[in-house]
Amino acid sequence: MSERVAIVGVAQKCGENLMDSVRGLAFEVTKTVMDKVGLTREELGTIVASSSDYWQGMGCSNVFHFDAAAGYLKDSTKAEEDSGLALAYGYMRVRSGHFDTCLVMGVTKCSEVPSIATLTNIYNDPFYQRPIGLEEISAAALQANQYMSRYKVGEEAGAEVAVKNLRNALFNPHAHRKMRVTVEDIMHTPVMAYPLRELMCCPASDGACALILASEKAAKKFTDDPIWIKGINWRVEPYFMGDRDMLENRALRIASQKAYEMAGIKKPLKEIDVAEICEPYAFQELLWYEALGFCSKGEGAKLIKEGVTSMDGELPVNPSGGVLSTNPFCARGAIRAAEAALQLWGKAGERQVPDAETALVHSVHGLAGQLHMVAILGR
Repeated sequence: MSERVAIVGVAQKCGENLMDSVRGLAFEVTKTVMDKVGLTREELGTIVASSSDYWQGMGCSNVFHFDAAAGYLKDSTKAEEDSGLALAYGYMRVRSGHFDTCLVMGVTKCSEVPSIATLTNIYNDPFYQRPIGLEEISAAALQANQYMSRYKVGEEAGAEVAVKNLRNALFNPHAHRKMRVTVEDIMHTPVMAYPLRELMCCPASDGACALILASEKAAKKFTDDPIWIKGINWRVEPYFMGDRDMLENRALRIASQKAYEMAGIKKPLKEIDVAEICEPYAFQELLWYEALGFCSKGEGAKLIKEGVTSMDGELPVNPSGGVLSTNPFCARGAIRAAEAALQLWGKAGERQVPDAETALVHSVHGLAGQLHMVAILGR
């Protein structure tokens, strides 16, 4: 059994409408990261892929690209849709001692499938929720309305999240949507589902991301500067939205607490240097701040208003631009880990946070934050 597991290499490619096929994207990021660390296919231990039958338009979608992701005659498996869970699954495979290395890969081409609303509507049960048109955007809007009502917060709070993240994306060559806008600009974009406006909602992106995980012993072969996964946990809430408090985010609170305990984090706002979190809809970033323990309930809007989570703030959140700027659906969790690792290596370019030593990685899946994964990375 390996005492520690490290990220030793990352690669990503994202855009609005890439010419590559799904197989081509999987191959490119896989070959890039394996070449970076000097790992051959024969030496690779196992593969955990993250794709989706819905988002790829075929059953058993993983078999379509396993060979492109170095999976030929390899022990390979799949984490459906959420590459944040693929990271956790890959971590467990290496930590178990059965494998010294693991490739974690997520891929989606949103340009080739129906809309986010159409596909996420299928997540609902076919008898009660699907017929009324409930899907990810309207669920997030219901959540945002509840947040505004309970904590007396205005629409502008969500706009401020979008302003921050889209501005950060200007410095990320992988970002799909990037722009310098004001709160007023955001408030003049079309309403998708009140109070969420167009730029408060994630785009539909193409992209893939690959990570190489290694045991403590094997990591030394590939890098002198491994990024250790110091804590990791995930939790899921009830399937039906009516069975949970959408503002409590119990799954994220528990997952983050368990990851903090594993990593020895007691004061996240003080001890974490940079955070990459999944915020498909702007108000969710405020909610995630609170559930992650960065602030008390109802104070997420205050945190962003005071600049705490801006690039030059106490805890920069989403220097990459986050999911509001780039959203290849199944790859977005792995991208958060890749971006966090780049920050800790000091290789994030113009989006670099100075002297980053500890990073938080977060992924989310399901309507209104049904499932969450949290990982703590460190030098």
